[in-house]
Amino acid sequence: MSNFLAQACINLRPKAGISIDENGIHWHGIESVPTQAELDAEVARLEAEFLVNAYKTKRAAEYPSFADQFDLLFHGGIEAWKASIQAVKAKYPKVTA
Repeated sequence: MSNFLAQACINLRPKAGISIDENGIHWHGIESVPTQAELDAEVARLEAEFLVNAYKTKRAAEYPSFADQFDLLFHGGIEAWKASIQAVKAKYPKVTA
């Protein structure tokens, strides 16, 4: 099962209760459940959104702390700071859909 299946269920039927186990999805408190095609489409949308935005998380984890950035600015100047930031941006380029 997809890592995004639970979120897809919530997105499609926000007022429903759900449980997911090895036997599938169990819907509670609603009259109509989403079709498999609806679920597949929402999972695919969530996966695509995740991939488009994953670079942000990776960059944030690798940027130097603010204290280290200020120290680099003081000791190395703006060009050293820009080079440090640009290295991270180059390692994890922005992805467009």
